[in-house]
Amino acid sequence: MAGEVSADRLLRAAAETCEGRLRSWVDRLGGSAGQVAAYQFGWSGEDPGQGGKFVRAALTLACAGAVGGDRRRAVPAAAAVEVVHNLSLLYDDVLDGDTLRRHREAAWRVFGPSAAARSADGLLLTVLDVLVNGDKDGDEDGGKDGDEDGGKDGDEDGGKDGVGREASAALLATLVDLAVGESLDLVFERRDRVGPDECLEMVAAKTASLFSCACRLGALYGGAGPEAVAGWAAFGHDLGMAFQLVDDLLGIWGDPAVTGKPVFNDLRRRKLSVPVVAALDSGTADGDRLAEEYRRTAAGGAVDPAGLALLVERAGGRRWTEARAAGHAAAARDRLGALTGDPAAAAELTALAGLITDREH
Repeated sequence: MAGEVSADRLLRAAAETCEGRLRSWVDRLGGSAGQVAAYQFGWSGEDPGQGGKFVRAALTLACAGAVGGDRRRAVPAAAAVEVVHNLSLLYDDVLDGDTLRRHREAAWRVFGPSAAARSADGLLLTVLDVLVNGDKDGDEDGGKDGDEDGGKDGDEDGGKDGVGREASAALLATLVDLAVGESLDLVFERRDRVGPDECLEMVAAKTASLFSCACRLGALYGGAGPEAVAGWAAFGHDLGMAFQLVDDLLGIWGDPAVTGKPVFNDLRRRKLSVPVVAALDSGTADGDRLAEEYRRTAAGGAVDPAGLALLVERAGGRRWTEARAAGHAAAARDRLGALTGDPAAAAELTALAGLITDREH
């Protein structure tokens, strides 16, 4: 039944489908860059298996199927989206000084900041080469590319019919957005106040852009026309906005045993996440008190993260962010209804959307 689609099953299938490609690309890197990448994907080091959830790859594959395309052909695009996601995490962890990622030490803590950056650069160049020129090394026998016959991907992964070039251009544009979003995030940490619109602009660049790209590439490799591709990109944007808003909520109120990050992590760093910005902009006494506490801690005062969390909640920051997340989730569902009439495809994407908006980590 359509309502019984398991999002976890879709994520596992996406991970299995993409792993052969990813391993071949990491092997191509070799050396220390390959070692960092293997660790980042959860294939080595202490407590292996702590890789990503493959949400973005699952969206790429599901969107390709939703427009009536052959999902096997979209496998390189799905794997490429996961590479871009992971290289952005490599850079973000270095820039933010985050020591934990996926319940274990961040890659830069194990290999050093320079090695992490070189690995990210190498991964990016490998992916762009594959998308433009085709993947000669990837899964010659079809691996687990999402079909029982294990056939080859059509047109050497889209590298010679213009689709690969269009995909690489979309990924490069997304990388620019990711860099802008991360830069804004760092700039905001040095400011006392940030407006809600500024904060949402940062969220759109830092997170929603890659979700949008994942859905865009899925529709593109599935053979959709320009108007439909744009519609799927907008669907991904709304999912990405909801994802980051939920992430900001978890950054304050999430269970560290589930999120893998210290409790009140964002507040300890005086991060101007969406709930905090909404609280500061609330015009309430608790919002003013929160601003005073942020200024005091910036001057070296002791941080009381539990007290800050209470102020954010009392000032309405939590409620405002939850409402925004719900709004983007609803917009994504509305777009989905207009984009596909395939009940099976809609059920898959609805399950993935629910996972994104209702998650606890």
